[in-house]
Amino acid sequence: MWFTSVYLKTLRDARIAILGWGIGIGLLLYAVLAAVPSLLTTPQARAALVSLSASFTWFAAPVSVDTPGGYVTWKYGLTILIVAIWPLMVCSRLLRGEEERGSLDALLTLPRGRMRVALEKLAAIWTALLGMGLLMALLAFAGSKSISADFGLGESLLFGLNVALIGGVFGSLALLISQFTQEHNTASGLTGGLLLFFIVLDMVHRVIPNTEWLSRFSPVYYYNLSKPFIPSYGTNPGAMLMLFALSLLLSGAALALFARRDIGGTVALPRFLRLPERASQPVRPLPVNAWSLRSIYTRSLAMIVVPTCWWTLGIAGFAGWMVVLVKQTEASMSTLDKSSPLLKDFISKVGGGDITTNATILSALFVLLPLLLMTFAVTQANRWSADEEDGRLELVLSTPQPRLRVLLGRFAALTTATVIIGILTLAATALAAAVTSLKLDGGNLVAATLSIIPLGLLIAAIGYLFSGWLRTALDTGLLSFLLVIWFFISFVGPGLNWSDAILHLSAVYYYGTPLLHGLPLLDTLGVLVVAVVALALASLRFVRKDIGR
Repeated sequence: MWFTSVYLKTLRDARIAILGWGIGIGLLLYAVLAAVPSLLTTPQARAALVSLSASFTWFAAPVSVDTPGGYVTWKYGLTILIVAIWPLMVCSRLLRGEEERGSLDALLTLPRGRMRVALEKLAAIWTALLGMGLLMALLAFAGSKSISADFGLGESLLFGLNVALIGGVFGSLALLISQFTQEHNTASGLTGGLLLFFIVLDMVHRVIPNTEWLSRFSPVYYYNLSKPFIPSYGTNPGAMLMLFALSLLLSGAALALFARRDIGGTVALPRFLRLPERASQPVRPLPVNAWSLRSIYTRSLAMIVVPTCWWTLGIAGFAGWMVVLVKQTEASMSTLDKSSPLLKDFISKVGGGDITTNATILSALFVLLPLLLMTFAVTQANRWSADEEDGRLELVLSTPQPRLRVLLGRFAALTTATVIIGILTLAATALAAAVTSLKLDGGNLVAATLSIIPLGLLIAAIGYLFSGWLRTALDTGLLSFLLVIWFFISFVGPGLNWSDAILHLSAVYYYGTPLLHGLPLLDTLGVLVVAVVALALASLRFVRKDIGR
């Protein structure tokens, strides 16, 4: 049955993602809702939470945070946007990925028009997003019933629909961008950068007064206008219609461009976006002595220069932005500490610490840095797996290059890129701290930025290991799901008072709090050892396996 139409085949391919993302985020909501009563046991605790949330308005607007629905919306509402990663990745390769592999040529030989094929694929993605939203809604509703929260099934379903709509916007954006790029990785990378940019753009009006007009250019702004878990606030139908209309506009433009271009080709940019034309020069192959052709390592390094630059800009820029936000929060948090002694006990329960120090506030935000770097590593592990699946490694191995040298050369280039990202992130953070006069311990700042490197290498080594047995889609999907699980354990676990045994299951746990306590040397060495073991097993498998199997 699943192979009787393009729609059903595409939906079948998304079955694991529907269950993984839907149940995963749904369980997050259920667990947090179930734990809320223990955090709001007394009127004093509620008042302390309201005061605390007022200092973090840049993160999310605090609305009825002393209620279960309000607390979940404030603390984890923005975290739910991690769901948008799946549609932007799958939509970037929905058409462009099949064109790269050549499978779209075969599909279009069937008696099905281009537009029908594209529409069926897009309809399957929307069905998957709605399925994820439904699973989230049902589990959130179950969590609300367990504590007798003030929202019901209808509000939970509206929340799931809102999440599906914001995911659809970024999926449609990736589909449109893929019409202008030769590779789907480029489209997904650009869309991921725009996702981060729009999140920051939505924060601007909560940081700088009288700038709400600027935040209106962000789809995330309209996502945040609806808070179904807070009955007193409710859902904004106009905002949800705006997200739906934006999805239709972006996806409609993408399909119109796809129907009018050559398969494997790209759409020419409008004249005002084109670079000035130069006199045509005959295309010359790279000279034999070009630096990028001297070894597998240098060639691999040249291949990842562009994505490394973009990811460096995103990660380093995010770190600098966090420093600016911490400077803004510093004074108000110190005042709260003096006026409300109960806040110290509350912060301890939700995973915080001494709120009178800059390092404590920044350390809570810096936990996102290793996750961003590991996401970059996932994209590069995906490139390695795709090169083998698409037959590009066969060309390299037809030259007198040992298999082990090929794999280690590629991984060495990825290691170099990861180290460069870490060093430039350190430079951006130090510069932002100097400009804002935020006092931080220099040694701990170096430890906090550079200790993200081993975690990036760990996820990359695991991706290389998985590629020995799995296809590209499954390899990337499993790595992404593993990253989400680690994020879930590290970000949510402390707030739910999970045991250390569970927290140790996340690689992010071993990042520790270097801004407060310096480099966790033993944990860092342990992560490196596991990464080396995974790389050794990946090398052993690659040397002995049949290429493409």
